[in-house]
Amino acid sequence: MARSLVLGLLANGRDPACVHVADIDAEKVETLVREHGVNAADHDRIGQICDLIVLAVKPQSMAEACASLRSALAGRAPVVVSLAAGVTLSRIEELLGSRLALVRCMPNTPSLVGAGAAGLFANDRASAEQKRDIEDLMSSVGVCAWCERESDLDTITALSGSGPAYFFLFMEAMQNAACGLGLERGLAERLTGQTALGAAELARASGQGLAELRAQVTSPGGTTEAAVARFEQGGLRQLVDEAIACATERARELARENG
Repeated sequence: MARSLVLGLLANGRDPACVHVADIDAEKVETLVREHGVNAADHDRIGQICDLIVLAVKPQSMAEACASLRSALAGRAPVVVSLAAGVTLSRIEELLGSRLALVRCMPNTPSLVGAGAAGLFANDRASAEQKRDIEDLMSSVGVCAWCERESDLDTITALSGSGPAYFFLFMEAMQNAACGLGLERGLAERLTGQTALGAAELARASGQGLAELRAQVTSPGGTTEAAVARFEQGGLRQLVDEAIACATERARELARENG
């Protein structure tokens, strides 16, 4: 995710001289420096000079990452963005030991191809300018939106954070079903991928609601109606409700486990 953000910034015209990167994997840093001209830095250097700091770490690594920045951030006022699921702003503030502008961000893996969806929540110390900077950052790899409550990020984690896996599962099931009916696998894969892409793009660009778009494809007595009716009989909507609820509750559990 960090690499995606770096490449997104550079693609949008950010000067690589303004970008500083650190990672426990030195080879990853060396590759970014060699291929894109950004700066390698340690955590102290980043804490001392950067005005926007992104913590692109796993939840279990957050305490260590914050400890490495804590002394360098004393007396400074950057905005710190966390991409770690389930680590609350109050916990990050406790780990950093400073009253800083903080933002939690829940991105997703399509950010790797510039098609991400991210939810954002800021504490009261984040200025309008800092929030615009973060919007620019996340918009470089997709779309983003601010939440009204930090707890909304738990639902966004279940919706868009985990969401790509749901679509992959459904696409996989479609492919396997078509192959089971005799279609060649390569053809099934190509058509499934393009169908998913086309449906998403139509939903984004048409300005119409999903129910309306579905109705336009569902001719009375036709093939689509037969398939949709079977989905409804099988309880697809209820199953999705339950799955999103389970993922949301797991996100809340992670927050409690991470303090």
